[in-house]
Amino acid sequence: MRIQRALARAGIASRRRADELVAAGRVHVNGQVAQIGQSVDPLQDRITVDGSTVGAPPALVWLALHKPAGVLTTRSGAGGRRTVFDLVPATPGLTYVGRLDYMTEGLLLLTTDGAAAHRLTHPSRAVERTYVALVRGNAAVAARLARAGVELEDGPVMPVAVDVRAAGQRRWEFEVTLAEGRTREVRRLCEAVGLEVERLVRTTFGPVSLGALPVGTARPLTAGERRGIKAITMDEPRTGR
Repeated sequence: MRIQRALARAGIASRRRADELVAAGRVHVNGQVAQIGQSVDPLQDRITVDGSTVGAPPALVWLALHKPAGVLTTRSGAGGRRTVFDLVPATPGLTYVGRLDYMTEGLLLLTTDGAAAHRLTHPSRAVERTYVALVRGNAAVAARLARAGVELEDGPVMPVAVDVRAAGQRRWEFEVTLAEGRTREVRRLCEAVGLEVERLVRTTFGPVSLGALPVGTARPLTAGERRGIKAITMDEPRTGR
């Protein structure tokens, strides 16, 4: 990882302040003056700031949460309402990976690896997310329209996959997989193709699936899921879409 990230993860300084420390020649790696942007391994390299050794950063935390409806995906400004952080252990530096809106349920990833969280949601990654909407309307026609692509006010939506299943009582399960994460995108897509959404659940995000995780609970990611995320996030995102 970059030297400034190693210092930030160890709690020494913010990344901006870490850059300033490196630029001032106050940081050394294995006895040599560190360079801005230098790659280091905190578990192998000896890093010092003003002669004091920087300890290895804490292990990264990755959680999968089954977010209930009526819970905010936010760190602040909740106005007394419950947030996703009320449902997981208090962990310094924990952040969410992409938002789920207030009434949307399902899989939400949380991590202390802010850089990886940013990369997972960067448009250049095209990380697939699958949602299942319980809807009313002509789902067969809606699916055909969605597969052809739909123009929304902020640009076209081209789903990776669309599937429809009968749910009884004149309702349908409208399953859609997208490779982006725009605000309320699935709800707006359903509205554009004439569907009324009664419930919306995200079931997958990249290599992680919701599975049978009970509503309102969280679990650590498996080793395989973490390997999948590492494969997606191991290099810097490209600019542009």
